[in-house]
Order: sequence, then C-alpha cells, then structure tokens
Amino acid sequence: MSGARMSALATLRSQIERIETAEVVHHQDRVALGHGEVDRALKGGLARAAIHEVFCEGRQGAAATGFVTGLAGRVTTQRPLLWVRQDFSEIETGALSMSGLAELGLDPRRVVMVRAADVESALRTSADALACDALGAVVLELWGEIRQFDLVASRKLTLAAQGSGVTGLLLRMAARPLPSTAETRWMLRAAHSPPGPMWDAWGAPRFDAELLRNRHGPCGRWIMEWNCDECQFSEPSTYPQPMAAAPAHRSDPALLQQRRAG
Repeated sequence: MSGARMSALATLRSQIERIETAEVVHHQDRVALGHGEVDRALKGGLARAAIHEVFCEGRQGAAATGFVTGLAGRVTTQRPLLWVRQDFSEIETGALSMSGLAELGLDPRRVVMVRAADVESALRTSADALACDALGAVVLELWGEIRQFDLVASRKLTLAAQGSGVTGLLLRMAARPLPSTAETRWMLRAAHSPPGPMWDAWGAPRFDAELLRNRHGPCGRWIMEWNCDECQFSEPSTYPQPMAAAPAHRSDPALLQQRRAG
C-alpha cells in the first residue's frame, strides 16, 4: 500500500474515532420538540451537536423554512443563530420575514444572516460557524442539486458540530436526499391548518413531517402543529376552538329529559 493511501486511511480512521467519541459525549444532549410521538422516536428529542437535514417537495419551501425555524428556536435557547443563504436564494424563495421568525419562536435580534456568493463560500462559512461554541445553531440553506455537498463535506460539518456542541440544520430546496452523516433527515410538506377563531383567520401552523432517517430510532410520518404561545410543536389539536359554556340560567337538556321521564 502506498504512503498516500496509508495516510488517507489513517486520516479516515481518525475522523471515524472522533465522530464516535463525540457521539458518546453528546448523546444525552437532546431537546424535546413537544410532539410526544416524535420525541419518543428521537429518544427524547432532537439531538444537539449534530447535523439535521430538512428537504421539501415541489413548492413546499415555505413549509420547510417554517419547520427549520421552529427547530432552531427549540435548540438555540438564548444563544445566537447564524443563517447562511446562497446569494440567489432570496430571488428564488423571497426574503425571510423577521416577524415570521418571531412567530415561530426565534428572536430576530439573535439571528445573524450571511449571504454567500457561491456554494463553496456557504459550506466554508457554515463549517467555521459550527466550530464556534458561542452559537446555538447554524442554518445552512442550499438550493438545488449541489455536487460540492458530498459525503466528505457532510462529515466535515458533523465533526465541527460534535466538537463544539453547536447544532447544524441543513435546509435543502429542490434537491434529492443523498448519503450523508446527518443524524436525522426530514421531508416536509404543508398541512391544512385548523380553523381558528374569528380574530385569527390563519389558524395554527401545521406541518406534514416525514422522518426519513433516524440514526438512533424508528422513522415515521406525523402532523406536527406549532404552538405559538409555548413555542413548541404538539400533536394536532382535536378541538382547535374552545367550546362555549352553557348559560348558568339554563337547565341541562339531558337532566331535564331525565326528570320528565321519571
């Protein structure tokens, strides 16, 4: 075996050892998302110090962005978030709404936006940011099929995240899932929101979330509703509108019928 191959093999073994060691250190550091079934599948919640991929189909970019925002709000706590976007992403999908981020539990004052000129710059910026333990999370938004984001690039991001404890969220638009070192991989679609009260015509945000890959548990598909008051996900509400109580001066119809029958 040549010296170059021996060196490459030693480097690969070292990287695998670092990944396995980091997994042991961080395997308990999870944050509950609020949805009971999802948290059970994730062994307690979304793992911090790991990479998570979120894909979307067709024109579901807004749903995927909202879902990533919700995840970021859960894992960042009080630390800043770095959001890296390719230069033309804003042309394709529009600018991010700061009020929308706040509605989904993410404080816009803690969000730092970075617009990268190309894919290489976006990957390099994200890897450097993931190595900074002062951040709570890094969102990397990539558009289309990107040859530069291969297994080696994915492993580099994973090593940086596991070394610092920072969570990486990859938002993939118009792309097919490929092999990676991600802890979880999701496919997002929009779900119908429940009817809300008269003053809230939009209703609570709902996501059709399919867990395609889960390194430490089962996969599945769920409807996840975002609770704007508690800033967490939940099971779909059965009764989205509170039922009005019967007036105190009126008798219970069932009790009245029993009295008549007696």
